[in-house]
Formats: sequence, C-alpha cells, structure tokens
Amino acid sequence: MAEKPEAVKVLYCGECGLPAEYCEFGPEFEKCKPWLIQNAPDIYPDLLKESSAKEADKVSDQLQSTSISAGGSSTSQPEEVKRLPGGKVKKKDRKEVVIEKVVRNKRKCITTVKGLELFGVKLSDASKKLGKKFATGASVVKGPTEKEQIDVQGDIAYDIVEFLTDTWPDVPESAIFFIEDGKKVPAA
Repeated sequence: MAEKPEAVKVLYCGECGLPAEYCEFGPEFEKCKPWLIQNAPDIYPDLLKESSAKEADKVSDQLQSTSISAGGSSTSQPEEVKRLPGGKVKKKDRKEVVIEKVVRNKRKCITTVKGLELFGVKLSDASKKLGKKFATGASVVKGPTEKEQIDVQGDIAYDIVEFLTDTWPDVPESAIFFIEDGKKVPAA
C-alpha cells in the first residue's frame, strides 16, 4: 500500500496573517518585512541583504552626523521634525481657505470651500449662511482627504470672497485662494 502523504506545515505571517510566501502580495508588505527577516529569512533572502545594507547606511549616517555636530557648539540641539512612517516629513497645515469650482454635466457647477475650520468657523453654520445668501443648496461633506469641506451648488466663486471676509472677520482676504486650471491663485 502507498504511504499517506504528510500534511504540509505552513508558516503564517504574524503581521498580516497570510502565508509567508504570499506576504509580498498583501496590502502591508512594509509592515511584514521585519517579521519576515526575523522568522522566515530563507523565504526572502533578498530582504536580509537589503536590511543589512540599510543598517550599514544608518550607522554611517550617524557617524557623519556626530562628526559634523562635534565641530559646532555642543550646547545647540537639533531641530525636532515630525517624521511619518517611510521617512516623510509631516507638513504643518497652513491657515488658508481654498475655493474650487467643479463642473459636472457640462452646465452645472459645484463650488467647494475648504479650510474654513482652521479659522474657528463652524462648517454647519457656514453652510447654512452660504445657502441663504446665495439661495442655493449647501452642505458639509467629507472630501477626498477625509477633511470636511462645504459644497455649494452653483458658480458663486465671484461673490464668495467678499461674503467670507464680511461674515467672518477672522478670515483675511490674503488667506483665500482659488484653484484655477489646477493651480492655486490668490483671491486678492
């Protein structure tokens, strides 16, 4: 009689839960890399080489930064910069109002107002006032960047700057910008 085959033991990733061979196709491969290097170095040998090269680069960068800082005054401290995962530097939100006109169905327009909340304006109150002033529908919606914005039906970009500066004195005209043809243009 033929022998029964033994069941294959599969190593599952501790981060994403996929089999270790399929981690590179998963949504969080960057998060899985440290786990894979530690627990499954034979599956991804190039990760092991890559991590050792990165560690060598980090050590050389640290050595260079200490030799540069040793030449200067020892009492000065380096600036604190917020870094996001992946080494990106976090930008500070600028206080500005951005007005954009979006055309839909060839003739109908929607004017989008972003950034009013940075000046302490309640967006629900602002949408009500905009709707009453321009006799259109106005609503607070979440934009593509997950920040709330006001959508006003119709092309009201010509009057909105004066209305914003009159209604809310905290919003200076120099902080209001239009987006025209993909470029940010000051309203003033």
